[in-house]
Amino acid sequence: MEILVLGLSIIQSMGISLGVGTSTLAILNFFYAISDGKIDETERNFMGVTYIVLRVAMGLILVSSLILAFIGYATLGQDYFTGYVTAQTILTAVLFINAFLMTVHIMPSTFGPAIQASSWYSLGFLLALFAQGYSNVHILVFLFAYATFMFFAISFINSVMAYLKEKREEQQPVII
Repeated sequence: MEILVLGLSIIQSMGISLGVGTSTLAILNFFYAISDGKIDETERNFMGVTYIVLRVAMGLILVSSLILAFIGYATLGQDYFTGYVTAQTILTAVLFINAFLMTVHIMPSTFGPAIQASSWYSLGFLLALFAQGYSNVHILVFLFAYATFMFFAISFINSVMAYLKEKREEQQPVII
C-alpha cells in the first residue's frame, strides 16, 4: 500500500509540474498569438497541442488525487482531509470548471486565462510548501492568498493584453 501511495503521489506531483510549465507556455503562446490581432492556423495548432498537454496534466492530477483521497479516507477517515488536501481540491475543481467554461466560450478571455494561470501556480506553490514540510494550511489564509494571487494574475494578463492591443493599433497605418 505504501508503494501505491508513493507512486500516486509522484504521479500527482508530475501532473502539477507538467501543468505549471505548460500553463506558462499557454499564456505565452496566447500573448504571441493575439499580438498581431489574429490567431492564424499555425498558432491555433500550437495552442491546441498545449491544451492537450494541460488536459493530460489535469487528468493525472484528478485520477491520482481521487485514488489518494479514497486510500486516505479508508485509512485516516476525516483526518485525511487536511487544509492542504482541501486547498488542493479547491484548486483542482477551479481548474476543471474554468477549463470547461473556457472551452464552451462562456468564460471571457479577460478572466479565464488568469484564473487558469493563478490556479496552476497556486497548485505549484502549494506543492512546493508541502515538499518543505508545510502541510498545515489554514483554509482561510489559503483562500485569501489565492484570491489575492488571482487578482494580480487578472491585472497582469489584462495589462499585457491591453498593451499588445495598443501596440497593434499604433502600428496600423492611418488611412486618410
